[in-house]
Amino acid sequence: MSETTSSPPATEMLGVILDEHLRWIGQWHRAAFYRGGQGGDRASAPASFAAWCAAASRDDLVHQPAVQKLATMHEQMHRQARLVLLKAGNGDTPTEAEYEAVVGRFEEFVLHLRRMERAFGAAASGLDPLTGLRTRRGMLEALEREHSRYRRTGQSFCLALADIDKFKGINDTYGHDIGDRVLAATAAVISRGVRSFDEAFRMGGEEFLVCLKETEMAEGFAVIERLRIDLMESPVLLPDGRAIPVTASFGLVEAQPDLSVDELIVCADRALYQAKNAGRNRVIRHGVDRPPAAANPAPSKPARPRA
Repeated sequence: MSETTSSPPATEMLGVILDEHLRWIGQWHRAAFYRGGQGGDRASAPASFAAWCAAASRDDLVHQPAVQKLATMHEQMHRQARLVLLKAGNGDTPTEAEYEAVVGRFEEFVLHLRRMERAFGAAASGLDPLTGLRTRRGMLEALEREHSRYRRTGQSFCLALADIDKFKGINDTYGHDIGDRVLAATAAVISRGVRSFDEAFRMGGEEFLVCLKETEMAEGFAVIERLRIDLMESPVLLPDGRAIPVTASFGLVEAQPDLSVDELIVCADRALYQAKNAGRNRVIRHGVDRPPAAANPAPSKPARPRA
């Protein structure tokens, strides 16, 4: 009688893929140069990657850009490797350029695989590997603890949502590597600008959340306004000497007894939408500020633009 076992998560299979491909490249070398293109199935491609793709789809990771990039690199590498084996099977020695095409793609594949392995490991720990901030994982639990403390002691706190202005334009103009540098630099400004017992999270994309503990609206506004100015005065420097100006818009809300954590986040989100709609690079306090009317007024449940 066979035993049914569940497949491991995709994030745990990357090490298996790495090990199999390190063995595969040796087998491919022998098949291409000494065995007339013959080396069994392993010389063509290890089976582990197809299993990993199935697991990635099951774990809803398949649409992640890093996963798609890895799949593309894998397909290109093995297509080129098969062409070399086919040529060797016909008695032709692969050229140096054909050899380098396979080895170069293999090295890029392994490098990206190791980066993903480290990133998934960091994500499992609740830290964003790019910015070093905590992720959504555990965020609501941390905010619920602060909300419970507020109800117990009466010491208020503030939540601020921040969104980098026109971030898509930065990615489109300079590329995603520079976009990542902007994200990391923004996180560094946030980390420097809050107290050690405050908490900051990367919500995803170019959006961040800051929890200012034991803080009422007036003090919270002063802190977030200082963050906004610090970010505006900290352009990201490129290797060629150019500087990318970076600004962000903020929505700020103070805890209220009748509002849950989810409702507080919605209030901060609406204030952030107002900040974007009123011209960006500003702090809007929920329930306090009334920004001037814009051409496209915010709906009651806004579909906030990511710009």
